[in-house]
Amino acid sequence: MPQGSLYLISAPSGAGKTSLVNALLGQPVSAIGAGLCVSVSHTTRAMRPLEQDGVNYHFVDRATFQAMIAAGDFLEHAEVYGNYYGTSRRWVEQRLAAGWDVILEIDWQGAQQVQRLMPASIGIFVLPPSRDTLLERLNRRGQDKPEVIAERMAKAVSEMSHYGQADYLVINDDFATALADLQAIFRSNRLKKDVQQARNAGLLASLLSQ
Repeated sequence: MPQGSLYLISAPSGAGKTSLVNALLGQPVSAIGAGLCVSVSHTTRAMRPLEQDGVNYHFVDRATFQAMIAAGDFLEHAEVYGNYYGTSRRWVEQRLAAGWDVILEIDWQGAQQVQRLMPASIGIFVLPPSRDTLLERLNRRGQDKPEVIAERMAKAVSEMSHYGQADYLVINDDFATALADLQAIFRSNRLKKDVQQARNAGLLASLLSQ
C-alpha cells in the first residue's frame, strides 16, 4: 500500500474551510478517489450540544493533554482562548502508512509546526473574495456580539497575511467553484508519477513485462 498524503487546510474564520472540507468528503469516489479522511483533534474544551467524543474532537482533561505533550504525542498543539487543541502524531502516521490521504483543518501556526516535522505535507489556504464578504459571513452566523466579530476580523487579516506558506490558494467566492478547485488539487496530486507508480505497481509491471 503506497503512503498517503497529508493536506494542511488553513483559512480565517468565516472563509468556509469546514464547509468545503465537509462537501469534499461527501463527493462520490469518482470525483476525488478513495481513502480520504479528516484528522480528529484532541481538545480540553467542554463538549458542546450535539457534539460526539471521537467524532468532533477527542475530549480530554488538561492533565491528560499535558501528559500527551510531555510524551511527544502531538504533531502540533496550541492553547486557544484557554483551551488546548492538538493533532495526534500516531493517528496521522498510522493512517498515512495505511494509504489514506489525511486532511488537517489547522491554523497557519499549526501548519508551520507540522511542516517542520513532515515537510512532504501539502498546504492549502482558503481565502474569501473580499473583506466585506468575510464580514458579512461572520455577521450571518448570528452567534457573536459586534465586539467579538471585530476581534475575529482583526485576527483574520493577520491570518491571511500567511497565505504564502501554502502550496495552493483556493478563493471561496462561488462555493461550487471553490469545491471544484479543491477537488482538482487532490486529484492532481494523486496523478503524480511517484504516486501512480506506487498505486499501480502491478499494472506497470504487467504492461512492461517481456
